[in-house]
Amino acid sequence: MSAASRSTADDSAAPPASTPLVTPPFWDEACKHLSKRDRVMRKLIADFGQARLHSRRDAFTTLARSVVGQQVSVKAAQAAWHKLLGLLEISNESVSVVLPAARLLSAPNDALRGVGLSARKAEYLSDLARHFAEGRVHVDQWVDMDDEAIIDELVAIRGIGRWTAEMFLIFHLMRANVMPLDDPGLIKGISINYFSGEPVSRAEAREIADAWAPYRTVGTWYLWRSLDPLPAGA
Repeated sequence: MSAASRSTADDSAAPPASTPLVTPPFWDEACKHLSKRDRVMRKLIADFGQARLHSRRDAFTTLARSVVGQQVSVKAAQAAWHKLLGLLEISNESVSVVLPAARLLSAPNDALRGVGLSARKAEYLSDLARHFAEGRVHVDQWVDMDDEAIIDELVAIRGIGRWTAEMFLIFHLMRANVMPLDDPGLIKGISINYFSGEPVSRAEAREIADAWAPYRTVGTWYLWRSLDPLPAGA
């Protein structure tokens, strides 16, 4: 099993410094599908097609990083994340860093705030760590659950809203057909690439993405790349 499926006892032990990155098995087929169905996607895939979505396959790290990134710029989120790893004495030299829930749980909220996190985010991270350390999330069952069922379980954790749950579906579980309509980057990407920068409603965004199904995740990812060529990781 992956690191995401280990027992609570394993979470309390010191994990390896990193875990292998994996790429969705459907990616090449999705690119072919999108290129045939959507001229904008065809261009974006030609421009960024060598890049791929990767997952660390570590559930807690993915969720913690999503919480850190809520409502701040990519640059600010990266800075806070690296400072958090430094606080917990975890090397950030590898792109596949694993953050142990037990180690984060041992950090006082004041120390978490000292790395640039708000008081609320510090509380959210601690609560998330408790859920994992106490085995209150059903990691082993996620592979057999549908997207909405997983979202329902995750949003029951403080600080995990639908956007964060959808980022988890994309970057950890690598679900193929996620459409995160609450993501400002997605809406901006649709606005720039499909509407010449004009404002876009959720209904219009959903209509554009209908052509991407069943690979809305991949379409979303390439729109992110159009705004930020650096591939996003979990």
